[in-house]
Amino acid sequence: MIVVGLGGMGSAVAAHLATRGRRVLGLDRFTPPHDRGSSHGRSRIIRQLYFEGAGYVPLVQRAYELWEILQRDTRRDLLTVTGGLVIGPPDGEVVVGALASARQHGLAHQVLDSEDVASRFAALRVQAGHLAVYEEAAGILVPEACVAGHLEMAARRGAELRTGEKVNDWRVARGGGVVVSTTSGVEAAEQLVVAAGAWSGDVIASPVPLQVERQFVGWLRPTARPELFRPDRLPWFYADRGEDPPLYGIPDLAGDGVKVAFDHAGVTVSPDDVPAVRSDEMDELVAASTAYLPRLNGASGVATTCLYTNTPDGHFVVGRPPESPEVMLVTGFSGHGFKFCPVIGEVVTDLVVEGGTAFDVSAFAPSRTLPTSPGTT
Repeated sequence: MIVVGLGGMGSAVAAHLATRGRRVLGLDRFTPPHDRGSSHGRSRIIRQLYFEGAGYVPLVQRAYELWEILQRDTRRDLLTVTGGLVIGPPDGEVVVGALASARQHGLAHQVLDSEDVASRFAALRVQAGHLAVYEEAAGILVPEACVAGHLEMAARRGAELRTGEKVNDWRVARGGGVVVSTTSGVEAAEQLVVAAGAWSGDVIASPVPLQVERQFVGWLRPTARPELFRPDRLPWFYADRGEDPPLYGIPDLAGDGVKVAFDHAGVTVSPDDVPAVRSDEMDELVAASTAYLPRLNGASGVATTCLYTNTPDGHFVVGRPPESPEVMLVTGFSGHGFKFCPVIGEVVTDLVVEGGTAFDVSAFAPSRTLPTSPGTT
């Protein structure tokens, strides 16, 4: 097996394939974990109250188990339970969707009003009339450590991992399998897994259109009472702001400040040409953030960019393109995929080794019928 891309998903796929006894060659044009794609930024949210669809819940529940195994086996700090809040109007898609997942899967949760939030989490404010759905088991993953952990697991199980090596082209081999041309030579394999994130389209055209979206995130430092922003006093939150882009915030995990960002408020870019964060963008982010975290007082710290690889319906692309059965596509995670890395690695390995999986991943099929208008994630 050749796995192209060794970021969040590719590293997990390589690790699970190697663990299942497959001979694996992993290739990446960069040296992961790196800050060029979608698997960096010090923190990623993990949650079960999945407003994007209750069908994701069994996958994320298995992901929790697999993250714990990886954390134990590599002795790395990967997951911190902080609790999490999804916030919005009672009839908004975020609150309604989160509660639907809770009901369907019997998930523990609490519904709080703005006064409840202010009394429990002193740093956080919620607009009167909005609700916050609290999930105590929600938490934060450290993406760089997670990628490093999966790469360690893959190497320990015998995978060959080569970085700084770009795939130039590939073709179906005479008699079956694939031949892959890279900047270092030519390799042959039975199958090809493309998990190259924003660069997936450089390797193979996806039947599901992919759009690379530039996001930016910032870390804001409180100027008073910093203890209120630590993970034992402040959960992460994701706020539905109606006509304005959603906003999320992550507590100060290591004294770097509170991480804040808009969700799906970016512009389409080439992954090879991503503009830096502008001061006016940060001004807008600070203004929006202090509406929820007024004690931040607008004190700004570091900012950076990351990339979403979006699909029209907001669902992932995991499976074989009908016209290329030698290829497994693992892409299009649309800004909400990182938490699923280990279970996607397991699912892809099931599909490769067993020809099927116990999980329902039909919504991710490359051959699926797409909506006539863009969905939400």
